[in-house]
Amino acid sequence: MCGIFAYLGHKPNAGTIILDGLKSLEYRGYDSWGVAIKTSDDKIHLEKHTGKIGNNVFPEIHSFAGIGHTRWATHGGVTENNAHPHTNAKRTIIVVHNGIVENFSEIKNMLINEGYSFISETDTEVIAHLLDHLHKHISDHKQLVLELFSKVRGMNAIIVFFPESEEFFAIKNGSPVVFGKNENELFIASDASALIPHTNSVYFLDDNEMLYLSRKQYAVTDNEGLEKHIEFTELSYSKEDVDLGSFPHFMMKEIHEQPRVLRSIIDTQKRTIEELAEVIKKAYGTYFIGCGTAFYAGLAGTYLFSKIAKRHVNVAVGSEFPYLIDFIKEKSLVIALSQSGETIDIISSLKKVKEKNTKIMAITNVLGSTLYRMSDYKLLLNAGPEKCVLATKSFTAKIALLYLISHAIDQTYEDGCVYLKKAIAEVERIIKDYSKLQKLADMLMNKNHIFILGRGVSYPTALESALKIKEVSYIHAEGFAGGELKHGVMALIEEGTPVIIYNPSDETYEDTLSSAHEVKARGAYVIGISDKPNAVYNEFIQIENCGDATVIPNVVIAQLLGYFLALAKGYDPDKPRNLAKSVTVK
Repeated sequence: MCGIFAYLGHKPNAGTIILDGLKSLEYRGYDSWGVAIKTSDDKIHLEKHTGKIGNNVFPEIHSFAGIGHTRWATHGGVTENNAHPHTNAKRTIIVVHNGIVENFSEIKNMLINEGYSFISETDTEVIAHLLDHLHKHISDHKQLVLELFSKVRGMNAIIVFFPESEEFFAIKNGSPVVFGKNENELFIASDASALIPHTNSVYFLDDNEMLYLSRKQYAVTDNEGLEKHIEFTELSYSKEDVDLGSFPHFMMKEIHEQPRVLRSIIDTQKRTIEELAEVIKKAYGTYFIGCGTAFYAGLAGTYLFSKIAKRHVNVAVGSEFPYLIDFIKEKSLVIALSQSGETIDIISSLKKVKEKNTKIMAITNVLGSTLYRMSDYKLLLNAGPEKCVLATKSFTAKIALLYLISHAIDQTYEDGCVYLKKAIAEVERIIKDYSKLQKLADMLMNKNHIFILGRGVSYPTALESALKIKEVSYIHAEGFAGGELKHGVMALIEEGTPVIIYNPSDETYEDTLSSAHEVKARGAYVIGISDKPNAVYNEFIQIENCGDATVIPNVVIAQLLGYFLALAKGYDPDKPRNLAKSVTVK
Protein backbone atom coordinates (compact mmCIF):
# COMPACT_ATOMS: atom_id res chain seq x y z
CA MET A 1 0.00 0.00 0.00
CA CYS A 2 2.44 2.69 1.25
CA GLY A 3 3.70 5.59 -0.86
CA ILE A 4 7.38 5.90 -1.79
CA PHE A 5 9.14 8.84 -3.44
CA ALA A 6 12.87 9.32 -4.09
CA TYR A 7 14.75 12.15 -5.81
CA LEU A 8 18.23 12.59 -7.30
CA GLY A 9 18.82 15.76 -9.28
CA HIS A 10 20.17 19.29 -9.61
CA LYS A 11 17.55 21.22 -7.66
CA PRO A 12 18.63 22.23 -4.13
CA ASN A 13 15.21 21.61 -2.51
CA ALA A 14 15.10 17.81 -2.56
CA GLY A 15 13.18 17.69 0.74
CA THR A 16 10.34 19.82 -0.60
CA ILE A 17 10.19 17.85 -3.86
CA ILE A 18 9.99 14.59 -1.93
CA LEU A 19 7.35 15.88 0.49
CA ASP A 20 5.21 17.14 -2.40
CA GLY A 21 5.59 13.71 -4.00
CA LEU A 22 4.41 12.07 -0.78
CA LYS A 23 1.40 14.40 -0.61
CA SER A 24 0.35 13.19 -4.05
CA LEU A 25 0.81 9.57 -2.89
CA GLU A 26 -0.89 9.94 0.47
CA TYR A 27 -3.96 8.04 -0.71
CA ARG A 28 -1.72 4.95 -0.47
CA GLY A 29 -1.36 5.36 3.30
CA TYR A 30 -1.53 8.19 5.81
CA ASP A 31 -0.79 6.68 9.19
CA SER A 32 2.62 8.39 9.31
CA TRP A 33 5.26 9.86 7.01
CA GLY A 34 8.96 10.59 6.86
CA VAL A 35 11.70 12.10 4.70
CA ALA A 36 15.47 11.56 4.75
CA ILE A 37 17.80 13.82 2.74
CA LYS A 38 21.53 14.20 2.33
CA THR A 39 22.36 17.84 3.10
CA SER A 40 24.91 19.96 1.24
CA ASP A 41 27.33 19.56 4.17
CA ASP A 42 27.11 15.74 3.85
CA LYS A 43 24.88 15.17 6.87
CA ILE A 44 21.57 13.28 7.07
CA HIS A 45 18.43 15.18 7.94
CA LEU A 46 15.67 12.74 8.94
CA GLU A 47 12.13 13.78 9.81
CA LYS A 48 9.34 11.39 10.84
CA HIS A 49 5.81 12.22 11.96
CA THR A 50 2.56 10.42 12.72
CA GLY A 51 -0.73 11.30 11.08
CA LYS A 52 -1.50 12.88 7.74
CA ILE A 53 0.94 15.23 6.03
CA GLY A 54 -1.68 17.97 5.73
CA ASN A 55 -0.14 21.42 5.20
CA ASN A 56 3.30 20.48 6.53
CA VAL A 57 6.23 22.06 4.71
CA PHE A 58 9.82 20.88 4.64
CA PRO A 59 12.57 23.05 6.19
CA GLU A 60 14.70 25.07 3.78
CA ILE A 61 17.70 22.75 3.82
CA HIS A 62 20.06 22.57 0.85
CA SER A 63 19.84 19.04 -0.57
CA PHE A 64 19.96 17.34 -3.96
CA ALA A 65 19.05 13.76 -2.98
CA GLY A 66 16.75 11.94 -0.64
CA ILE A 67 13.88 9.57 -0.05
CA GLY A 68 10.46 9.63 1.60
CA HIS A 69 7.57 7.40 2.61
CA THR A 70 3.94 7.66 3.66
CA ARG A 71 2.83 4.63 5.64
CA TRP A 72 -0.10 2.25 5.82
CA ALA A 73 0.77 0.30 8.96
CA THR A 74 1.28 -3.47 8.81
CA HIS A 75 3.90 -4.43 11.43
CA GLY A 76 3.81 -2.20 14.47
CA GLY A 77 1.52 0.62 15.55
CA VAL A 78 1.35 4.20 14.33
CA THR A 79 4.36 5.81 16.05
CA GLU A 80 7.24 8.02 14.97
CA ASN A 81 9.69 5.18 15.59
CA ASN A 82 7.71 2.92 13.27
CA ALA A 83 7.49 5.55 10.54
CA HIS A 84 9.84 5.21 7.55
CA PRO A 85 12.58 5.80 6.47
CA HIS A 86 14.60 3.38 8.59
CA THR A 87 18.38 3.37 8.85
CA ASN A 88 21.30 1.42 10.19
CA ALA A 89 22.95 2.77 13.34
CA LYS A 90 25.41 5.00 11.47
CA ARG A 91 22.77 6.25 8.97
CA THR A 92 24.93 5.17 6.05
CA ILE A 93 22.06 3.01 4.76
CA ILE A 94 18.53 4.40 4.46
CA VAL A 95 15.57 2.18 3.58
CA VAL A 96 11.88 2.58 2.72
CA HIS A 97 9.62 -0.35 2.03
CA ASN A 98 6.18 -1.29 0.72
CA GLY A 99 4.95 -4.79 1.48
CA ILE A 100 5.62 -7.45 4.09
CA VAL A 101 8.84 -9.28 4.94
CA GLU A 102 7.43 -12.71 5.77
CA ASN A 103 10.61 -14.00 7.43
CA PHE A 104 11.39 -10.81 9.38
CA SER A 105 11.17 -12.52 12.81
CA GLU A 106 13.77 -15.09 11.80
CA ILE A 107 16.10 -12.39 10.42
CA LYS A 108 15.53 -10.10 13.41
CA ASN A 109 16.42 -12.84 15.91
CA MET A 110 19.61 -13.55 13.99
CA LEU A 111 20.55 -9.86 14.00
CA ILE A 112 19.83 -9.50 17.73
CA ASN A 113 22.19 -12.43 18.35
CA GLU A 114 24.76 -10.51 16.29
CA GLY A 115 24.44 -7.52 18.62
CA TYR A 116 22.00 -5.33 16.66
CA SER A 117 19.35 -3.34 18.53
CA PHE A 118 16.01 -2.14 17.19
CA ILE A 119 14.02 1.01 17.90
CA SER A 120 10.87 0.07 15.96
CA GLU A 121 8.42 -2.82 15.71
CA THR A 122 8.53 -2.86 11.91
CA ASP A 123 9.75 -5.48 9.48
CA THR A 124 11.40 -2.65 7.51
CA GLU A 125 14.05 -1.78 10.10
CA VAL A 126 15.18 -5.40 9.80
CA ILE A 127 16.11 -4.66 6.17
CA ALA A 128 18.36 -1.74 7.11
CA HIS A 129 20.25 -3.75 9.75
CA LEU A 130 20.48 -6.83 7.53
CA LEU A 131 22.11 -4.70 4.84
CA ASP A 132 24.53 -3.37 7.42
CA HIS A 133 25.33 -6.92 8.52
CA LEU A 134 25.85 -8.16 4.97
CA HIS A 135 27.96 -5.09 4.16
CA LYS A 136 30.69 -6.41 6.46
CA HIS A 137 31.38 -9.12 3.90
CA ILE A 138 30.09 -7.55 0.63
CA SER A 139 31.54 -4.16 -0.24
CA ASP A 140 29.92 -3.70 -3.66
CA HIS A 141 26.51 -2.06 -3.23
CA LYS A 142 24.96 -3.76 -6.22
CA GLN A 143 25.93 -7.23 -5.00
CA LEU A 144 24.87 -6.24 -1.49
CA VAL A 145 21.30 -5.40 -2.55
CA LEU A 146 21.05 -8.51 -4.72
CA GLU A 147 22.10 -10.61 -1.73
CA LEU A 148 19.46 -8.86 0.37
CA PHE A 149 16.80 -9.69 -2.22
CA SER A 150 17.72 -13.36 -2.09
CA LYS A 151 17.29 -13.44 1.70
CA VAL A 152 13.99 -11.55 2.07
CA ARG A 153 10.72 -13.44 1.48
CA GLY A 154 7.39 -11.87 0.63
CA MET A 155 5.75 -9.43 -1.76
CA ASN A 156 7.84 -6.29 -1.42
CA ALA A 157 9.18 -3.12 -2.95
CA ILE A 158 12.40 -2.02 -1.24
CA ILE A 159 14.27 1.22 -1.96
CA VAL A 160 17.78 1.58 -0.55
CA PHE A 161 19.62 4.93 -0.43
CA PHE A 162 23.36 5.08 0.17
CA PRO A 163 23.80 8.79 0.93
CA GLU A 164 27.61 8.85 0.94
CA SER A 165 27.83 7.76 -2.71
CA GLU A 166 24.36 9.11 -3.62
CA GLU A 167 23.29 5.74 -4.99
CA PHE A 168 19.75 4.37 -5.04
CA PHE A 169 18.65 0.78 -5.54
CA ALA A 170 15.05 -0.37 -5.99
CA ILE A 171 13.99 -4.01 -6.02
CA LYS A 172 10.49 -5.44 -6.24
CA ASN A 173 8.40 -8.54 -6.08
CA GLY A 174 4.68 -7.80 -6.25
CA SER A 175 4.54 -4.22 -4.96
CA PRO A 176 4.82 -1.51 -7.65
CA VAL A 177 7.89 0.62 -8.38
CA VAL A 178 8.03 3.27 -11.13
CA PHE A 179 11.21 4.95 -12.38
CA GLY A 180 10.92 8.39 -13.95
CA LYS A 181 13.47 10.65 -15.60
CA ASN A 182 13.85 13.98 -17.30
CA GLU A 183 16.94 15.68 -18.65
CA ASN A 184 18.52 16.42 -15.27
CA GLU A 185 16.57 14.50 -12.65
CA LEU A 186 15.81 10.91 -11.63
CA PHE A 187 12.81 9.78 -9.59
CA ILE A 188 11.44 6.63 -7.97
CA ALA A 189 7.79 6.38 -6.92
CA SER A 190 5.21 3.77 -6.08
CA ASP A 191 2.71 5.29 -8.50
CA ALA A 192 3.29 7.04 -11.83
CA SER A 193 0.76 9.77 -10.97
CA ALA A 194 3.24 11.23 -8.46
CA LEU A 195 5.75 11.81 -11.27
CA ILE A 196 3.44 13.84 -13.52
CA PRO A 197 4.62 17.27 -12.23
CA HIS A 198 8.19 16.29 -13.16
CA THR A 199 8.09 13.93 -16.15
CA ASN A 200 5.86 11.83 -18.38
CA SER A 201 8.67 9.40 -19.21
CA VAL A 202 8.48 6.38 -16.92
CA TYR A 203 9.52 2.76 -16.63
CA PHE A 204 7.51 0.24 -14.59
CA LEU A 205 9.79 -2.30 -12.94
CA ASP A 206 8.92 -5.96 -13.39
CA ASP A 207 9.13 -8.46 -10.57
CA ASN A 208 12.69 -9.57 -9.77
CA GLU A 209 14.22 -6.52 -11.42
CA MET A 210 16.62 -4.12 -9.73
CA LEU A 211 16.92 -0.43 -10.57
CA TYR A 212 20.22 1.38 -9.98
CA LEU A 213 20.53 5.20 -9.94
CA SER A 214 23.57 7.41 -9.48
CA ARG A 215 24.80 10.80 -10.65
CA LYS A 216 26.55 9.13 -13.59
CA GLN A 217 24.10 6.50 -14.77
CA TYR A 218 20.96 4.46 -14.34
CA ALA A 219 20.48 0.79 -15.12
CA VAL A 220 18.01 -2.04 -14.68
CA THR A 221 19.24 -5.57 -14.04
CA ASP A 222 17.65 -8.93 -13.36
CA ASN A 223 17.99 -10.58 -9.95
CA GLU A 224 21.36 -12.02 -10.96
CA GLY A 225 22.79 -8.62 -11.85
CA LEU A 226 22.59 -8.89 -15.65
CA GLU A 227 21.73 -5.55 -17.24
CA LYS A 228 18.50 -5.35 -19.25
CA HIS A 229 17.43 -3.07 -22.08
CA ILE A 230 14.42 -0.99 -21.00
CA GLU A 231 11.90 1.10 -22.89
CA PHE A 232 10.16 4.05 -21.29
CA THR A 233 6.42 4.61 -21.41
CA GLU A 234 5.18 8.11 -22.21
CA LEU A 235 2.19 8.94 -20.01
CA SER A 236 -0.63 11.06 -21.43
CA TYR A 237 -1.57 12.66 -18.10
CA SER A 238 -1.16 16.38 -17.46
CA LYS A 239 -0.51 18.25 -14.21
CA GLU A 240 -4.16 19.35 -14.17
CA ASP A 241 -5.19 15.68 -13.97
CA VAL A 242 -3.58 15.31 -10.54
CA ASP A 243 -4.54 18.72 -9.11
CA LEU A 244 -7.71 19.51 -7.18
CA GLY A 245 -8.51 22.57 -9.25
CA SER A 246 -11.57 24.36 -7.87
CA PHE A 247 -12.98 21.30 -6.09
CA PRO A 248 -12.86 20.92 -2.30
CA HIS A 249 -11.99 17.21 -2.46
CA PHE A 250 -10.75 14.71 -5.03
CA MET A 251 -13.86 12.61 -4.43
CA MET A 252 -16.12 15.40 -5.67
CA LYS A 253 -13.76 16.21 -8.54
CA GLU A 254 -13.75 12.59 -9.69
CA ILE A 255 -17.53 12.28 -9.39
CA HIS A 256 -17.83 15.30 -11.67
CA GLU A 257 -15.35 13.83 -14.16
CA GLN A 258 -17.55 10.81 -14.85
CA PRO A 259 -19.55 12.22 -17.80
CA ARG A 260 -16.31 13.11 -19.62
CA VAL A 261 -14.79 9.69 -18.92
CA LEU A 262 -17.91 7.84 -20.08
CA ARG A 263 -18.24 9.95 -23.20
CA SER A 264 -14.59 9.28 -24.04
CA ILE A 265 -15.27 5.52 -23.87
CA ILE A 266 -18.01 5.90 -26.48
CA ASP A 267 -15.88 8.17 -28.68
CA THR A 268 -12.59 6.24 -28.61
CA GLN A 269 -13.02 2.61 -27.54
CA LYS A 270 -15.38 1.07 -30.12
CA ARG A 271 -12.73 -0.79 -32.13
CA THR A 272 -10.98 -2.22 -29.05
CA ILE A 273 -14.30 -3.23 -27.48
CA GLU A 274 -15.41 -5.06 -30.62
CA GLU A 275 -12.06 -6.85 -30.94
CA LEU A 276 -12.21 -8.03 -27.33
CA ALA A 277 -15.83 -9.10 -27.76
CA GLU A 278 -14.61 -11.53 -30.43
CA VAL A 279 -11.97 -12.87 -28.02
CA ILE A 280 -14.66 -13.51 -25.41
CA LYS A 281 -16.89 -15.24 -27.95
CA LYS A 282 -14.13 -17.75 -28.70
CA ALA A 283 -13.22 -18.46 -25.06
CA TYR A 284 -14.06 -21.78 -23.44
CA GLY A 285 -15.35 -20.39 -20.17
CA THR A 286 -14.97 -16.75 -19.10
CA TYR A 287 -14.23 -15.52 -15.56
CA PHE A 288 -14.35 -12.05 -14.03
CA ILE A 289 -12.14 -11.38 -11.01
CA GLY A 290 -11.80 -8.22 -8.96
CA CYS A 291 -11.48 -6.94 -5.39
CA GLY A 292 -13.82 -4.57 -3.58
CA THR A 293 -15.40 -2.15 -6.04
CA ALA A 294 -13.87 -4.01 -8.98
CA PHE A 295 -15.53 -7.24 -7.83
CA TYR A 296 -18.91 -5.51 -7.74
CA ALA A 297 -18.28 -4.25 -11.28
CA GLY A 298 -17.53 -7.84 -12.31
CA LEU A 299 -20.70 -9.06 -10.60
CA ALA A 300 -22.71 -6.44 -12.49
CA GLY A 301 -20.97 -7.67 -15.63
CA THR A 302 -22.33 -11.18 -15.12
CA TYR A 303 -25.89 -9.81 -15.16
CA LEU A 304 -25.19 -7.62 -18.21
CA PHE A 305 -23.56 -10.46 -20.13
CA SER A 306 -26.43 -12.79 -19.26
CA LYS A 307 -29.22 -10.38 -20.17
CA ILE A 308 -27.71 -8.62 -23.18
CA ALA A 309 -25.17 -11.05 -24.65
CA LYS A 310 -26.94 -14.25 -23.50
CA ARG A 311 -23.57 -15.47 -22.27
CA HIS A 312 -22.65 -17.09 -18.96
CA VAL A 313 -19.71 -15.57 -17.12
CA ASN A 314 -18.38 -16.65 -13.71
CA VAL A 315 -17.24 -14.08 -11.17
CA ALA A 316 -14.97 -14.42 -8.13
CA VAL A 317 -13.31 -12.24 -5.53
CA GLY A 318 -9.65 -11.87 -6.48
CA SER A 319 -8.32 -13.23 -3.18
CA GLU A 320 -10.54 -16.32 -3.48
CA PHE A 321 -9.89 -17.10 -7.13
CA PRO A 322 -6.77 -19.26 -6.50
CA TYR A 323 -9.07 -21.75 -4.76
CA LEU A 324 -11.39 -21.90 -7.78
CA ILE A 325 -9.01 -22.40 -10.69
CA ASP A 326 -8.81 -26.18 -10.84
CA PHE A 327 -11.41 -26.27 -13.58
CA ILE A 328 -10.10 -23.49 -15.85
CA LYS A 329 -8.58 -24.64 -19.13
CA GLU A 330 -6.01 -23.40 -21.58
CA LYS A 331 -8.85 -22.09 -23.77
CA SER A 332 -10.52 -20.26 -20.86
CA LEU A 333 -10.35 -16.49 -20.46
CA VAL A 334 -9.84 -14.65 -17.17
CA ILE A 335 -10.90 -10.98 -17.23
CA ALA A 336 -9.25 -9.12 -14.36
CA LEU A 337 -10.61 -5.75 -13.24
CA SER A 338 -8.39 -3.39 -11.23
CA GLN A 339 -8.17 0.40 -11.22
CA SER A 340 -4.49 0.45 -10.25
CA GLY A 341 -3.45 -2.74 -11.98
CA GLU A 342 -1.35 -3.46 -8.88
CA THR A 343 -3.84 -5.13 -6.50
CA ILE A 344 -1.77 -7.90 -4.97
CA ASP A 345 -4.63 -10.41 -4.67
CA ILE A 346 -5.30 -10.03 -8.39
CA ILE A 347 -1.64 -10.29 -9.37
CA SER A 348 -1.09 -13.35 -7.18
CA SER A 349 -4.15 -15.08 -8.65
CA LEU A 350 -3.06 -14.36 -12.21
CA LYS A 351 0.38 -15.84 -11.61
CA LYS A 352 -1.40 -19.13 -10.88
CA VAL A 353 -3.59 -18.66 -13.95
CA LYS A 354 -0.49 -18.26 -16.11
CA GLU A 355 0.74 -21.65 -14.92
CA LYS A 356 -2.25 -23.13 -16.75
CA ASN A 357 -1.46 -21.15 -19.94
CA THR A 358 -4.88 -19.51 -19.67
CA LYS A 359 -5.33 -16.19 -21.48
CA ILE A 360 -5.79 -13.04 -19.40
CA MET A 361 -7.64 -9.84 -20.27
CA ALA A 362 -6.94 -6.71 -18.22
CA ILE A 363 -9.48 -3.97 -17.62
CA THR A 364 -7.42 -1.37 -15.79
CA ASN A 365 -6.82 2.35 -15.53
CA VAL A 366 -3.01 2.40 -15.47
CA LEU A 367 -0.96 2.00 -18.60
CA GLY A 368 2.17 -0.02 -17.84
CA SER A 369 0.89 -1.40 -14.52
CA THR A 370 1.73 -4.97 -13.51
CA LEU A 371 -1.71 -6.22 -14.59
CA TYR A 372 -1.40 -4.39 -17.90
CA ARG A 373 2.00 -5.93 -18.61
CA MET A 374 1.11 -9.50 -17.67
CA SER A 375 -2.13 -9.65 -19.70
CA ASP A 376 -2.63 -10.97 -23.21
CA TYR A 377 -5.42 -8.51 -23.98
CA LYS A 378 -5.73 -4.99 -22.56
CA LEU A 379 -8.58 -2.53 -22.18
CA LEU A 380 -7.79 0.81 -20.53
CA LEU A 381 -10.41 2.75 -18.61
CA ASN A 382 -8.70 6.02 -19.61
CA ALA A 383 -10.33 7.62 -16.58
CA GLY A 384 -7.26 9.64 -15.60
CA PRO A 385 -5.62 9.46 -12.16
CA GLU A 386 -8.02 8.58 -9.35
CA LYS A 387 -6.65 10.12 -6.16
CA CYS A 388 -9.54 9.64 -3.74
CA VAL A 389 -9.28 6.33 -1.90
CA LEU A 390 -12.89 5.58 -2.87
CA ALA A 391 -13.41 4.46 -6.46
CA THR A 392 -15.93 6.56 -8.37
CA LYS A 393 -15.09 7.22 -12.02
CA SER A 394 -13.14 3.97 -12.33
CA PHE A 395 -16.23 1.98 -11.26
CA THR A 396 -18.60 3.60 -13.73
CA ALA A 397 -15.96 3.30 -16.47
CA LYS A 398 -15.70 -0.46 -15.81
CA ILE A 399 -19.49 -0.79 -15.92
CA ALA A 400 -19.66 1.16 -19.18
CA LEU A 401 -17.01 -1.03 -20.81
CA LEU A 402 -18.63 -4.29 -19.68
CA TYR A 403 -22.01 -2.97 -20.82
CA LEU A 404 -20.69 -2.09 -24.29
CA ILE A 405 -18.76 -5.36 -24.60
CA SER A 406 -21.96 -7.28 -23.90
CA HIS A 407 -23.73 -5.28 -26.61
CA ALA A 408 -20.82 -5.88 -29.00
CA ILE A 409 -21.16 -9.65 -28.43
CA ASP A 410 -24.89 -9.30 -29.16
CA GLN A 411 -24.10 -7.16 -32.24
CA THR A 412 -26.20 -4.31 -30.82
CA TYR A 413 -23.33 -1.96 -30.02
CA GLU A 414 -25.02 1.19 -31.33
CA ASP A 415 -28.14 0.45 -29.29
CA GLY A 416 -25.95 0.21 -26.21
CA CYS A 417 -24.40 3.60 -26.99
CA VAL A 418 -27.85 5.20 -27.19
CA TYR A 419 -28.75 4.10 -23.66
CA LEU A 420 -25.28 4.86 -22.32
CA LYS A 421 -25.61 8.43 -23.62
CA LYS A 422 -28.92 8.69 -21.75
CA ALA A 423 -27.14 7.51 -18.61
CA ILE A 424 -24.42 10.13 -19.10
CA ALA A 425 -27.05 12.86 -19.45
CA GLU A 426 -28.68 11.64 -16.25
CA VAL A 427 -25.35 11.73 -14.38
CA GLU A 428 -24.85 15.31 -15.60
CA ARG A 429 -28.29 16.23 -14.25
CA ILE A 430 -27.56 14.62 -10.87
CA ILE A 431 -24.25 16.41 -10.34
CA LYS A 432 -25.77 19.80 -11.23
CA ASP A 433 -28.29 19.73 -8.36
CA TYR A 434 -27.61 17.50 -5.40
CA SER A 435 -29.40 19.56 -2.75
CA LYS A 436 -31.86 16.73 -2.08
CA LEU A 437 -28.97 14.34 -1.39
CA GLN A 438 -27.39 16.85 0.98
CA LYS A 439 -30.64 17.02 2.98
CA LEU A 440 -30.91 13.23 2.95
CA ALA A 441 -27.36 12.95 4.29
CA ASP A 442 -28.22 15.34 7.13
CA MET A 443 -31.20 13.14 7.99
CA LEU A 444 -29.20 9.87 7.86
CA MET A 445 -25.96 11.01 9.52
CA ASN A 446 -26.90 9.77 13.00
CA LYS A 447 -28.29 6.41 11.89
CA ASN A 448 -26.42 3.28 12.94
CA HIS A 449 -27.51 1.15 9.98
CA ILE A 450 -28.51 1.69 6.38
CA PHE A 451 -29.76 -1.21 4.25
CA ILE A 452 -29.76 -1.13 0.46
CA LEU A 453 -31.80 -3.50 -1.71
CA GLY A 454 -31.80 -4.36 -5.40
CA ARG A 455 -32.48 -7.23 -7.77
CA GLY A 456 -30.82 -8.19 -11.01
CA VAL A 457 -28.06 -5.75 -11.94
CA SER A 458 -29.34 -3.52 -9.11
CA TYR A 459 -28.08 -6.12 -6.63
CA PRO A 460 -24.36 -5.37 -7.31
CA THR A 461 -25.41 -1.70 -7.44
CA ALA A 462 -26.70 -2.12 -3.87
CA LEU A 463 -23.45 -3.78 -2.80
CA GLU A 464 -21.32 -1.04 -4.33
CA SER A 465 -23.55 1.66 -2.83
CA ALA A 466 -23.23 0.15 0.63
CA LEU A 467 -19.46 0.04 0.23
CA LYS A 468 -19.35 3.71 -0.78
CA ILE A 469 -21.41 4.76 2.25
CA LYS A 470 -19.66 2.71 4.91
CA GLU A 471 -16.08 3.29 3.80
CA VAL A 472 -16.41 7.08 3.79
CA SER A 473 -19.00 7.78 6.54
CA TYR A 474 -18.30 4.77 8.85
CA ILE A 475 -22.03 4.10 9.08
CA HIS A 476 -22.81 0.40 8.87
CA ALA A 477 -24.35 -0.02 5.43
CA GLU A 478 -25.20 -3.35 3.86
CA GLY A 479 -26.43 -4.29 0.41
CA PHE A 480 -28.74 -7.24 -0.21
CA ALA A 481 -30.54 -8.97 -3.01
CA GLY A 482 -34.16 -7.98 -2.49
CA GLY A 483 -35.38 -11.57 -2.28
CA GLU A 484 -32.96 -12.39 0.53
CA LEU A 485 -34.81 -10.28 3.09
CA LYS A 486 -37.03 -13.21 4.01
CA HIS A 487 -34.01 -15.38 4.76
CA GLY A 488 -32.87 -13.64 7.91
CA VAL A 489 -32.26 -9.99 7.08
CA MET A 490 -35.80 -8.94 7.98
CA ALA A 491 -34.92 -9.48 11.65
CA LEU A 492 -32.73 -6.38 11.46
CA ILE A 493 -35.51 -4.03 10.36
CA GLU A 494 -36.79 -1.78 13.14
CA GLU A 495 -38.92 1.33 13.32
CA GLY A 496 -37.17 4.05 11.36
CA THR A 497 -34.44 1.85 9.84
CA PRO A 498 -33.39 3.50 6.54
CA VAL A 499 -33.76 1.15 3.56
CA ILE A 500 -32.68 2.37 0.12
CA ILE A 501 -34.49 0.56 -2.70
CA TYR A 502 -33.09 0.52 -6.25
CA ASN A 503 -36.13 -0.08 -8.45
CA PRO A 504 -35.57 0.68 -12.15
CA SER A 505 -38.26 -0.17 -14.71
CA ASP A 506 -36.84 -3.52 -15.73
CA GLU A 507 -37.80 -7.14 -15.20
CA THR A 508 -37.24 -6.77 -11.44
CA TYR A 509 -39.63 -3.83 -10.86
CA GLU A 510 -42.67 -5.57 -9.38
CA ASP A 511 -40.67 -7.97 -7.21
CA THR A 512 -38.57 -5.13 -5.85
CA LEU A 513 -41.69 -3.12 -5.12
CA SER A 514 -42.90 -6.08 -3.03
CA SER A 515 -39.64 -5.91 -1.04
CA ALA A 516 -40.30 -2.22 -0.40
CA HIS A 517 -43.74 -3.03 0.99
CA GLU A 518 -42.32 -5.80 3.17
CA VAL A 519 -39.79 -3.54 4.90
CA LYS A 520 -42.25 -0.66 5.11
CA ALA A 521 -44.70 -2.92 6.95
CA ARG A 522 -42.03 -3.48 9.60
CA GLY A 523 -41.33 0.19 10.18
CA ALA A 524 -38.55 0.92 7.69
CA TYR A 525 -38.01 4.41 6.31
CA VAL A 526 -38.03 3.60 2.59
CA ILE A 527 -35.96 5.65 0.15
CA GLY A 528 -36.95 4.75 -3.40
CA ILE A 529 -34.64 5.31 -6.37
CA SER A 530 -36.63 4.77 -9.55
CA ASP A 531 -38.10 6.44 -12.62
CA LYS A 532 -41.61 6.00 -11.17
CA PRO A 533 -42.86 7.32 -7.81
CA ASN A 534 -44.86 5.11 -5.50
CA ALA A 535 -46.73 5.71 -2.25
CA VAL A 536 -44.59 3.10 -0.48
CA TYR A 537 -41.55 5.40 -0.63
CA ASN A 538 -41.08 7.79 2.28
CA GLU A 539 -38.45 9.55 0.18
CA PHE A 540 -38.27 9.41 -3.62
CA ILE A 541 -35.26 10.12 -5.85
CA GLN A 542 -36.19 10.09 -9.51
CA ILE A 543 -33.78 8.62 -12.05
CA GLU A 544 -34.58 8.58 -15.76
CA ASN A 545 -34.94 5.10 -17.24
CA CYS A 546 -31.71 4.44 -19.19
CA GLY A 547 -32.31 0.75 -19.81
CA ASP A 548 -29.63 -1.53 -18.39
CA ALA A 549 -27.26 1.46 -18.24
CA THR A 550 -29.39 2.88 -15.39
CA VAL A 551 -26.92 1.22 -13.04
CA ILE A 552 -24.52 4.12 -13.74
CA PRO A 553 -26.64 7.08 -12.54
CA ASN A 554 -27.99 4.90 -9.73
CA VAL A 555 -24.54 4.37 -8.26
CA VAL A 556 -23.65 8.06 -8.67
CA ILE A 557 -26.50 8.77 -6.22
CA ALA A 558 -24.72 6.58 -3.65
CA GLN A 559 -21.36 8.22 -4.36
CA LEU A 560 -22.79 11.65 -3.63
CA LEU A 561 -24.75 10.43 -0.61
CA GLY A 562 -21.59 8.89 0.85
CA TYR A 563 -19.68 12.13 0.18
CA PHE A 564 -22.24 14.33 1.94
CA LEU A 565 -22.54 11.88 4.84
CA ALA A 566 -18.76 12.16 5.34
CA LEU A 567 -18.94 15.96 5.33
CA ALA A 568 -21.92 15.98 7.69
CA LYS A 569 -19.98 13.82 10.15
CA GLY A 570 -16.79 15.88 9.81
CA TYR A 571 -14.69 13.24 8.00
CA ASP A 572 -12.20 13.59 5.15
CA PRO A 573 -13.87 11.89 2.16
CA ASP A 574 -10.56 11.48 0.31
CA LYS A 575 -8.77 9.61 3.11
CA PRO A 576 -11.08 7.33 5.12
CA ARG A 577 -9.57 5.72 8.19
CA ASN A 578 -7.67 2.42 7.92
CA LEU A 579 -7.91 2.37 4.10
CA ALA A 580 -5.53 2.98 1.22
CA LYS A 581 -6.08 3.25 -2.51
CA SER A 582 -3.90 0.53 -3.97
CA VAL A 583 -3.95 -2.68 -1.95
CA THR A 584 -0.49 -4.16 -2.46
CA VAL A 585 -0.29 -6.36 0.65
CA LYS A 586 -2.19 -9.59 1.32
